Amino acid sequence: MKAGVIIFPGSNCDRDAITALRDISGQEPTAIWHKDTEWPSGLDVVVVPGGFSYGDYLRCGAMAGNSPIIPHLKDFAERGGHVLGICNGFQILTETGLLPGALLRNSALNFVCRNQTLKVASTNSVFTRGYSEGAEIIIPVAHHDGNYFADDATLDMLEGDGRVAFRYVGNPNGSARDIAGIISENGRVLGMMPHPERAIGGHEGGADGRAMFEGVFNALQTA
Repeated sequence: MKAGVIIFPGSNCDRDAITALRDISGQEPTAIWHKDTEWPSGLDVVVVPGGFSYGDYLRCGAMAGNSPIIPHLKDFAERGGHVLGICNGFQILTETGLLPGALLRNSALNFVCRNQTLKVASTNSVFTRGYSEGAEIIIPVAHHDGNYFADDATLDMLEGDGRVAFRYVGNPNGSARDIAGIISENGRVLGMMPHPERAIGGHEGGADGRAMFEGVFNALQTA
């Protein structure tokens, strides 16, 4: 599996994503700068990491969503590539239209940083098949704008199609229907606010995020 990580000005979780991918795949991920005009060849999966791209000016992910690399990311997804957007990466994926909905300010208007229990709502993607449906896992959250919003028709569609990947157990931000992560229609793009790259069993403590990266690696190795 060949992986890449897109880096924007203000990304601060790119190193965590690179470490997780390197640890599990045994290969060095490709760092992709936001102004690159050529897409690296041979990539199987790309992580859009968390942080504060462009300082979260205008609104979270809005400026990053118009970076030169974004048309290449969209083309990669349309050609069958796998994309994982984490925290600010999830915000960017909604800004670009790769995922529906939007991420709003947390309902309590505060920054939430803690270990968070999630329930696995679907295993219908390479990102979630390493878990058991209904299982509860602990993944850290760290965000100020993680309140997932979509209209009722979109929410009903996501639920009806099994595209809600994770739900919060004890909603930390007001997200509609406790949604913590969603999957694209083709199952190849996952956006989530919690940080699985911070829970792979290293110095950071918990290891419940490891199954996500191992699931992607195993699926793409045998594809």
